[in-house]
Amino acid sequence: MLITLLELEREPVRFDLDLDPGAIDYGDLATQISALGVHGLAEILREHRGPKEVIADIRIRASWSGVFEAPCARCLEPVSHPLGGEFDLLYRPLGADAGPTERSLFAPDTEIGYYQGEGLVLEDVLREQVLLTLPARSLCRTDCKGLCPRCGRNLNSESCTCQTAPADERWTALSDLRSRLSQEPHSGKD
Repeated sequence: MLITLLELEREPVRFDLDLDPGAIDYGDLATQISALGVHGLAEILREHRGPKEVIADIRIRASWSGVFEAPCARCLEPVSHPLGGEFDLLYRPLGADAGPTERSLFAPDTEIGYYQGEGLVLEDVLREQVLLTLPARSLCRTDCKGLCPRCGRNLNSESCTCQTAPADERWTALSDLRSRLSQEPHSGKD
């Protein structure tokens, strides 16, 4: 859904959508498995920068929810994540903050996005919100065994006959030290 400045000049745009799976591409990071419900409001905020310069910012306030799958970090099996949230975002025309000199960024400046051309695509905003809400690391279960590094089998559902790699000789000294420490009698003083 393209939210255009022309529409917003007339009046704020209200939206109440159910986006089907596949409507937004999340790349390899997530797959949408239910409708993505979103409802909210888009409006223009005019920022006056002197007597003749007015910047048309687009403000979008919305709430959203849906169910997504992300690959398990160990075995790559899909893990379901019911996600949702609310956002209140401000988008400024691309190049509106460009100036002849460099300037410092302050915290409010980092919360502003930019749009290009005649408006803003709502699906792009939603993609960003979903990806920011996904857990950094998904696990199908806490004791997931992962994949065999040699044959690639999922060790949660099947075993493999691969031999474990031989120990690295550089760890031998540390292993010997651990053996000696475990054999020493405990003095009882701590």
